[in-house]
Amino acid sequence: MERKGYGWAVCAGLNAGLAAISAKLSVHHFVRYGLVLFFNLTMWASYVNSLKALSSLQATVTNFATNFISSGLAGYFFFHESLSFQWFAGALLIIIGVLILSNSSLQNKVSAD
Repeated sequence: MERKGYGWAVCAGLNAGLAAISAKLSVHHFVRYGLVLFFNLTMWASYVNSLKALSSLQATVTNFATNFISSGLAGYFFFHESLSFQWFAGALLIIIGVLILSNSSLQNKVSAD
C-alpha cells in the first residue's frame, strides 16, 4: 500500500512539472492555460491519493522532490536553461532526504508492530 502511495506522489510531482512546462510553451494562450489547468487538476488528484497511503510529510516531500527535479531537467533539456552546481547539490540532498524519510517510516512501522 505504501509503494502505491509513493507512486501517486511521484505522479503528482511529474504532473506539477508538466504544468510548469506547459506554462512556458509558445502556443495559444487558451491552449497553454488549458494544459496548466489539466496538469494541476491531475496533480491534485494524484496528491490526494498519495495522502491516503502516506503521511502528509512523506507525500509532500516526495511530490516536491519529483516536481523540483523534473522541472529543472525539463528546463535544461527543452528550454536550454542552465543548471548550476548548487542545483545538482540541492537535488541530491532532496533525494537523500526523501530516502531517509521513507526508510525511517518503514522502521517505525516495523517497530510499532
